[in-house]
Amino acid sequence: TDVEVLERRFPVVVRTFGVRRGTGGRGTHRGGDGAIREIEFLRPASVSILSQRRLVAPPGADGGEPGTCGRQWIVRRDGSRDAIPGVAAIELAAGEAIRIETPGGGGWGARPGASG
Repeated sequence: TDVEVLERRFPVVVRTFGVRRGTGGRGTHRGGDGAIREIEFLRPASVSILSQRRLVAPPGADGGEPGTCGRQWIVRRDGSRDAIPGVAAIELAAGEAIRIETPGGGGWGARPGASG
């Protein structure tokens, strides 16, 4: 969802929206990097997350290396963080945020000089 649409439709502020650099697996063709989104809630909210590739990395293909696993956590008002699993329903207070870092894609093809 576009930042402008999200902030217009819901009582939230998008703190971060960007690329998670270096998370794609290496290979002849590097896997795509994941994304980062950190969303602050301006009112108490019930939030659900249904995500994959949090425990097992996205595999590479034809000799490519796997991408980096995704992760997510709650950012409390005091700045502390609590990790949350890939499938969860949580309650957030006003001023708290959720940070979601999506996995990077697996690379394709063995790199020159790589064994395997």
